[in-house]
Amino acid sequence: MPRGARRTLLGATLLVATGCAGVGGPVPGAPAHHREHGFANTNAAFERPGFWTVQAFRARRLWASIAGTKPVPAFPRVANDGGALRDNRARNTLTWIGHATLLIQLDGVNILSDPQFSERASPFRSAGPRRLNPPGVAFENLPPIDVVVISHDHYDHLDRPSVERLAATHNPLFLVPLGLKAWFASIGIERVKELDWWDSHHVGAVTFTLTPVQHWCSRTPFDTDRRLWGGWALAGWERRVFFGGDTGYYEGFREIGTRLGPFDLALLSISAYEPPAIMRFTHTTPEEALRVFTDVRARTFVAMHWGTFDLSDEPLDEPPRRLRAAARAMNLPDERVWVLAHGETRGF
Repeated sequence: MPRGARRTLLGATLLVATGCAGVGGPVPGAPAHHREHGFANTNAAFERPGFWTVQAFRARRLWASIAGTKPVPAFPRVANDGGALRDNRARNTLTWIGHATLLIQLDGVNILSDPQFSERASPFRSAGPRRLNPPGVAFENLPPIDVVVISHDHYDHLDRPSVERLAATHNPLFLVPLGLKAWFASIGIERVKELDWWDSHHVGAVTFTLTPVQHWCSRTPFDTDRRLWGGWALAGWERRVFFGGDTGYYEGFREIGTRLGPFDLALLSISAYEPPAIMRFTHTTPEEALRVFTDVRARTFVAMHWGTFDLSDEPLDEPPRRLRAAARAMNLPDERVWVLAHGETRGF
C-alpha cells in the first residue's frame, strides 16, 4: 500500500476512534444545539455510524482509489474566463465553480460559498479525494470577492490554501459558524464574523443568516463537533438564495422556509449518499434534497456537491439522473431544476 494511502487510512481511523469522546451535555440557558464543549444536532433521531461500519467504508474507499476501477465520466463544462463576472455590477447571477463552491452575485455583492480550488479535499497533498474537474472559473479569473460564507469545517468545504489565497488577494469578509473564528485567526486571517444559528449580518444590500442544518464537524482526531455547522440564507432587495452546505434531511427545513423564505434559488447537495449506513443522517439523496427544496419554499432547485470529488459509493453520474427523474415525478419542469455545468453562469 502506498505511503500516502497508509497515512490517510491511519488518519481516518484515528479521527473516528478519538472523535467519540463527545462534547458534553447541554448548557443550561443556552440554545438546544449548544453543548459544554461544542455542538449537537437537534433531531432526536440523529445518530452517527458505528466505528467498524466507518472503518469498513474507509478501507473499501481506499482500495477503490488505489485500484482505480470506478468509472469517471466526462462531465459537461462551460468555458468561463470570468470576464463577464468581473464586469458585472448590477445583474444577479449564479456560477457553479465546482462541488459546493459557487459565485453568487447579488445586488452588487460578490459572494463565494465554501471555496475549494485545490487538487485534493484532504489535509494531505499526496492522498485523499482528488479533484475530478478543474474549477469552472480559475481562481485568478474571479471578480473581486466581497464575502465568503463557510458552512462547516470539512476539507471539501473549508480548504486552507483557498481561504489563505482569498484573504491575500481579495481580503473578503469571512462569515462562519461559531467556533471557526479561532481557526481562521490561527492561520492569520482576522476579517471574520462568527454567527450562531439564526444570527444575521448585513453587507451592502444583502442580509446573511446562518441557518440550522443536520451535519457534523471535524478537521483533526481531536475536534469532532467542537465547531458549529450550518446553511446560509441570503436576502437581497428582491431575490433570496438558500445555500444548504452539507446536510441530512430532517424536519427543521420547514422552519427555515417559514422564517426566511420563500427563496428564488435553493443550492442543495445531491451526492455522497451511499452507503446509507454511513451517510443517511448527514447527506441528502437527490429525492431528499427535493424535500428540502419544497420545505424551504424555493422556486428553483440548483444541484451542487456532485461531479467534483468522489466521496462515496454511488456512480459519479448517478445523482443528476436521479434528481431529474424524481423532479419529473413531482411534475417540476426542467427550468425549475438547474443542473449546471462546471463554469456555467445563469441569471436569476
